[in-house]
Amino acid sequence: MPILKVEDLSISFGGLKALNGVRFGVEKGEIYSIIGPNGAGKTTVFNCISGIYKPTGGKIFFRNRDITSFKPHQVAEAGIARTFQNIELFAHMTTMDNLMLGRHTKLKTGLWAGTTFLGPRSPAAREEIRNREKVEEIIDFLELQASRDQMVMNLPYGKQKLVELARALALEPEVLLLDEPSAGMNLEEKEDLIFSIRDIRDDFGITILLVEHDMNLVMGISDRVLALNYGMVVAEGEPQMIQKHPEVLKAYLGEG
Repeated sequence: MPILKVEDLSISFGGLKALNGVRFGVEKGEIYSIIGPNGAGKTTVFNCISGIYKPTGGKIFFRNRDITSFKPHQVAEAGIARTFQNIELFAHMTTMDNLMLGRHTKLKTGLWAGTTFLGPRSPAAREEIRNREKVEEIIDFLELQASRDQMVMNLPYGKQKLVELARALALEPEVLLLDEPSAGMNLEEKEDLIFSIRDIRDDFGITILLVEHDMNLVMGISDRVLALNYGMVVAEGEPQMIQKHPEVLKAYLGEG
């Protein structure tokens, strides 16, 4: 049983059909990539899964539970986190503060307990300590120690992408959606990212769903690849097969 399953997913914007009958399943522990030229519908799939868009047709299942109509916060609470193609961090806050915000679904003490905060042994204080310990673990894992207390706006673009990945990890998800995580990174940063994604899967047991334009990264890290064009599936399979698939080559290179 796939941990995440998409069945006949469709959505239209005006007269444009952005997705048309897209279906796939992601097995637990996989690194599963979605590729395709610009406008193929890759990010639209992510927006439907994460509850930002409501599909006009089809179903989305997470752990055999229908989440098609879930709102974004319900998707996050269920155990699915994501990053964005365009960075969506709080630029005037520190790395630590951004990561702490990623723990919002773990806060259980309530507004009154949080505002009173009576001493280090209060429920709110103990919860704060637990959350900070988890965030520190993620900072160490992604080697963000030097950026911990810096304003995000002062960090290089590639480092900001890493902070956004860290914030998604702070949610402790079962499935992580990565939307073009290597965009804006140099070659060394991309190589480090490959190791980080593998470690996220292997060390934390998180299933990865990846949208990425860097084909070297995709082909070097993916267990399976789904190719989209004009909102429809053109191929699915292991990376070596996708690289040679005639419909994939046509989508990227044209008829010639």
